[in-house]
Amino acid sequence: MPKIERQVTICNKLGLHARAATKLVVLASEFDAEITIIQGEKQASAISVLGLLMLETGMGKSIKLVATGADAELALEAICHLINAKFDEDS
Repeated sequence: MPKIERQVTICNKLGLHARAATKLVVLASEFDAEITIIQGEKQASAISVLGLLMLETGMGKSIKLVATGADAELALEAICHLINAKFDEDS
C-alpha cells in the first residue's frame, strides 16, 4: 500500500494542545488509514491524544503527516484542512 506524506505548519496560537489534539484524534479515527505525525525526532499516532501532546508542537512548527491505508489521501486532506483552519479556534 502506498505511503502518502504531507508537510504542514501549525498556525494556531496554542499549538497542538489538548483540545486541538482531541479534535485531530476524532477526525483521524474516522478514516481507514494509519496516520503518523512526525516533528523532528519525535513521532506519534494520529489517534493518540497523549502521543500528540508528547510531540510538544507549538505555533509555527512544521510537522510531517504520513499515512497508509485505503483512506490515506482523504485523511491527510481532512487533517491538513483542520490544521490550516487553526483547529476551528478563534486565535
